[in-house]
Amino acid sequence: MWRWEYDPDAEHVVRGLAPHVVAEVERLAGELVTLADVGEGARRGVPGGVRRIPLLADGWFYALPLPRARLVAVLRVVPPFAEM
Repeated sequence: MWRWEYDPDAEHVVRGLAPHVVAEVERLAGELVTLADVGEGARRGVPGGVRRIPLLADGWFYALPLPRARLVAVLRVVPPFAEM
């Protein structure tokens, strides 16, 4: 079963962000886990690495799928401009 976590921790990644922004990050991270669970996982020869995921109007966050650990690590959140 896949899971997701903040890396290094929630305090570092989402501290000070509005609760609805954090909720949306967590919802999207949950969807990434669901997709990873039903997908075929990492494929040899297919590039991987950090993914930039759109967030609300004009924000985004970076996520790193780690197939061996069955983990999606949320690395950094850039909130929408209106939330800064």
